[in-house]
Amino acid sequence: MLPKLTQARFWRAALCTVSVSMCTLAAAQDTAARNSANTEMRSAGTASATTPRSQDDAYVIGVDDVLAINVWKEPEVSKTVPVRSDGKISLPLAGEVQASGQTPRQLELDLSRRLASYIAQPEVTVIVQEIKSQKFNILGQVAKPGAYPIANNPTVLDAIAQAGGFRDFAKQKSIYVLRRNADGTESRLLFNYKDMIRGKNADQNIKLQANDTIVVP
Repeated sequence: MLPKLTQARFWRAALCTVSVSMCTLAAAQDTAARNSANTEMRSAGTASATTPRSQDDAYVIGVDDVLAINVWKEPEVSKTVPVRSDGKISLPLAGEVQASGQTPRQLELDLSRRLASYIAQPEVTVIVQEIKSQKFNILGQVAKPGAYPIANNPTVLDAIAQAGGFRDFAKQKSIYVLRRNADGTESRLLFNYKDMIRGKNADQNIKLQANDTIVVP
């Protein structure tokens, strides 16, 4: 049996070892949690069909887009905010920030720089939650002509439905889509509604792109 003094030293050493082990484990768990949360936030950006961050980090934020901004361990600063008509957003501590014209990654870096005065090593994630800046136009003989946001990859038929359908004298065989090409030229893409409902020329029911204009004579 160990002498009392030796026993006391033994138990003190054992307690120190356990304490160090617990601290090391807690630190490891905290690091793992941070990494896991960051991964989940990035993955969230790749999960939604309407979040351009998932599709392309080169997406340029525009007016009316809705942004989900997460600052690690700072729930008071983390917000879902719309991009105002002046292209800016408001965020606690960061103040007024220009969002329009920036990519999500650029805005993350800008916000991190601004928040660094108040938060030690801020970790910011920006996800475009709703695309509302990119729109198509529909004109002519429809119930509700105007501009509509592109969401969920709408087709020409989807656009006509969104616009409330045809007016009485719409020329349903003579619809066309005007599309601006990268070289500055304009294409006219024909759409015959009568053929479509008969199951013909289904390839005319194209997916719309930003700034397309549908004309219903």
